[in-house]
Amino acid sequence: MSQVALASKAELDRAFISRIERGIANPSVLTLANVCYALGITLADFFSDINVALPPGQDQPRRANAAQPKVSPPKSRLR
Repeated sequence: MSQVALASKAELDRAFISRIERGIANPSVLTLANVCYALGITLADFFSDINVALPPGQDQPRRANAAQPKVSPPKSRLR
């Protein structure tokens, strides 16, 4: 299924579907429920293949948030 078709069925933006696929966005449970409905599966089916539980800090390191711009020092009006 294409991102456009999935986004249309789940009533989401195609760009948001893309960010979810790339691991940049963190969808809410309600959003996941909409995606599962569009795919014809339940939330239980969606999470059924997950059988590993890692304690906090044991998973992969977090990526930097791409949505946050780099902060530059404020410009001064003094010359």
